[in-house]
Amino acid sequence: MTSHLRFRQPVAALLLALLMLAGPTQAIANNAHPTLAEVEDEVMCTVCGVPLSLAREAPAAKRERVLILSLIKQGQTKQQIEDSLVASYGPQVLATPKAEGFDLWAWLVPVLLIASAFAGLVLILLRWVRSRGKVAQSGESDPPVAPISGPDAAMVDEALRSDSNS
Repeated sequence: MTSHLRFRQPVAALLLALLMLAGPTQAIANNAHPTLAEVEDEVMCTVCGVPLSLAREAPAAKRERVLILSLIKQGQTKQQIEDSLVASYGPQVLATPKAEGFDLWAWLVPVLLIASAFAGLVLILLRWVRSRGKVAQSGESDPPVAPISGPDAAMVDEALRSDSNS
């Protein structure tokens, strides 16, 4: 029984390693021979300003699709097709901006805003924790209350007496 288990573990590890290697090779193969749908998701209709996959009836979108299909038939990779589209229509044809030059700000601004918001929340939380720690160290649980004047003290005593009698 134990020899049977010893045989299963290396086989399972080998199968797992093969499966892990199959993922990247599939991605490389898809990049080398992209489909129209894969390219459509990454480019925009130059007239509509929406992803090409959503622009069904626009004549400009149909022309882009014809160009993409001809480039796919020529055996171009997804990157080559995108480069051809940029050469034909300009950089606005890409759904995501390149991470270089001015377009780099399209990637940096959201990251900087999220990081700033997170840092602000951390600072607020730290101040809140410190202020609670100072109150706990001083031994005060509630702020001091002003003493009650003579007539008010009599009313409070009367109310307490009547409440304890009930």
